[in-house]
Amino acid sequence: MKIRLNKKIIATNAKQVKNIFSQAIGLRFSKQKNLIFDFKEERKEIIDMFFVFYPIDIVFLNKNKHVTELKENFKPWRIYKQKKKARYMLELKDGTVKNNKIKINDKISF
Repeated sequence: MKIRLNKKIIATNAKQVKNIFSQAIGLRFSKQKNLIFDFKEERKEIIDMFFVFYPIDIVFLNKNKHVTELKENFKPWRIYKQKKKARYMLELKDGTVKNNKIKINDKISF
């Protein structure tokens, strides 16, 4: 699946994770890849980077797929408490936010 900001592709081969088991596993013990978490409803999460061995960028989206929050260069073995509710969470290669100038209220599609 491709992730786009406006018409520009910002990530390819993204995998959508919908069930609680695949969401709990996320990127743990895996090679780097792009993930789209679908929480079914807007909510806050506590995100951890336990057993993920590379930094990532996280983009939080509301139900309309507008950016509500960004976490750049999220390093291994750290925890992040989401500040705003989100329906979707994108786990992307480190530098994606900066390189594509993603900002709050941008519209993302996938």
